[in-house]
Amino acid sequence: MKLTIARVAMVMGFAAMLAVAADKQVVQMTGAGATFPAPIYQKWFNDYQSIGNVQINYQANGSGGGIKGVTDGTVDFGASDAILSKEQMEAFKSKNSGHGLLTFPTVLGAVVPSYNVPGVTVELNFTGPLLAEIFMGKIKKWNDPAIMKVNPGVKLPDTDIVVAHRSDGSGTTFCFTDYLSKVSPEWEKSVGRNASVSWPAGLGAKGNDGVSGLLKQQVGALGYVELIYAVKNHLPYGKVQNKAGEFVKADLKTVSAAAAAMKESAADTQVSITDVPGKGVYPISTFTWLLVPDTFKDADKSAAMKGFLKWAVTKGQEDVESLDYARLPKVVAAKVEKRVALIK
Repeated sequence: MKLTIARVAMVMGFAAMLAVAADKQVVQMTGAGATFPAPIYQKWFNDYQSIGNVQINYQANGSGGGIKGVTDGTVDFGASDAILSKEQMEAFKSKNSGHGLLTFPTVLGAVVPSYNVPGVTVELNFTGPLLAEIFMGKIKKWNDPAIMKVNPGVKLPDTDIVVAHRSDGSGTTFCFTDYLSKVSPEWEKSVGRNASVSWPAGLGAKGNDGVSGLLKQQVGALGYVELIYAVKNHLPYGKVQNKAGEFVKADLKTVSAAAAAMKESAADTQVSITDVPGKGVYPISTFTWLLVPDTFKDADKSAAMKGFLKWAVTKGQEDVESLDYARLPKVVAAKVEKRVALIK
């Protein structure tokens, strides 16, 4: 009889455990936006699923798509490496009953000039004004004297330059055009900085993957992609001259140097770190941000988002360097942790 009672108790206990497990449903969340941080976000979302009891589905459809998605409420959060304008922030408020949109920096990355030049295997040098001239369609040949001047001793072919750029709204484009606007008054006046611009020359492709594919296929191409896309696609990419006059290659050290040189905190606002002064700085570096509503209707989603953000800027930072992103400065990560409390 005692054995029977023990068995009954065991079964009842097991049933109670199942009931608790059933009550603790996996929280389903959706996000969309920047392709720039997509590799690290996909890893984070996969790793965090078992930790935070949340499944996050992310569509890498460009920063423009992320901004629109979170504003329209078709996703729970967005992602962008483009700095949002006051108008975009106000548009979110007007569509979301006056609630605001919070921006949280997650990692740092770099935009690199990548190319497909026949017979050239060395790392080419570029200055900011030179890149502006090329992307405006004013320099048309790889053996143009302006390119040869900063690449002495390199045998450059008499091959047409095919400019490759993004066709979608892109934070990668914002970073690149923000940089060109700082180093070229003509670029700033005629093209400007934005996630989408009216390109004076070239061929467009969607996403960092699309531009990477175009660079592989098109002989003579020069385009801009996020560093990890150049690395994983085995695309050559050049050095860019910084304010100190150094030709610097993008890597973890030089991107981190750009963040260290910033004068403002990126924890409570979006800050451009392109073309910042300092030795060893890669000049086309940027933060990337998650765009999170300050109020969720679903308490479980609010808790899940808070938990993920805290994890991403602490434990999650251990994964970023393996994917060629740079960690957040500790002071920024600490401020992000505090700002998570603003989410309701």
